[in-house]
Amino acid sequence: MLKNEFRFSIRPVPPFNFTLTVKKPAGWSLFNAGEILEENSFWTATRLLGTLAGIKLQSIGTINKPKLEVSVFTEEAVPDGLRTRISDHIKKMIGADQDLREFYSMARSDQILKHTIEDLYGMHDTQTSYLYNSVVLSICLQMARLDRSQNMMERINKLYGDPVEFDGKSITVEPSADTISLLDERKFAKECKLGYRAKYLIRSAQMISNGFPTMEEILSMSPTDAKEKLLELPGVGDYAADIINPHGGFPIDAWSVDVFGLLFLGKEPKNARETIERVKRQGIKRWGKWAWMGFFYVAQDLENLSKSLGVKLRQI
Repeated sequence: MLKNEFRFSIRPVPPFNFTLTVKKPAGWSLFNAGEILEENSFWTATRLLGTLAGIKLQSIGTINKPKLEVSVFTEEAVPDGLRTRISDHIKKMIGADQDLREFYSMARSDQILKHTIEDLYGMHDTQTSYLYNSVVLSICLQMARLDRSQNMMERINKLYGDPVEFDGKSITVEPSADTISLLDERKFAKECKLGYRAKYLIRSAQMISNGFPTMEEILSMSPTDAKEKLLELPGVGDYAADIINPHGGFPIDAWSVDVFGLLFLGKEPKNARETIERVKRQGIKRWGKWAWMGFFYVAQDLENLSKSLGVKLRQI
């Protein structure tokens, strides 16, 4: 039971749609898969700067005048200095300081994005708080459809996650790198149906446990340096690094190439693997520094975008 609590307020840069930001339309979680959204209140749990914590976010503002009340629950009382770091960290993780005006200005003149920003107005990009969570996500997404990836992650969490209780809620926090680093590769692969991914998840966990930079430290790096560092993790290639990198990228793989190939080239590629680099270059050229945000908005709006454009975009 996490009984110690401290509170603070956040005023995100408008527009800020609370529901779309914490509960993405495509099912992407904020920090973990067991999160709870009830009207204007949201409960989640994660590891914040080494501290296992429950978090409650309450929206008490509007899209154009947003304000959040935040409660953080921990087992032990948090010193004032760490409270400040945690509050700053949460603010970054929920994208509160993102100014979407320039992106929206660009998107309004783009024949693809103009539909997505209308559907998803005020949705901010968010980041995981704990680096290993993103590593698990990126490796489980490799060469797998979303339902298959979700099944693997659900198994990992069920078997190795840490259940926590706070504010009348119970949520399972995704497992720590320390926990996964000690597992037997064959057993892990079999019980979580991971295949080859098990060895990469274990080896990456071992690197992170042994002092690999934290998410907070990666955030302080330049986008290029951050990606180069992430590529050192076992099983993390260009696509996975773009998924993990808090500075953003344009993560095209064998599944998303079909969506963006159809959007950019007018047809799904016959040979997905051979088209990945071409589609990736097209996205970066078309949307520049906003390439990740463009990818992010499209990925969250595939059903509505299919109707708006009169095409059938497959689910990523």
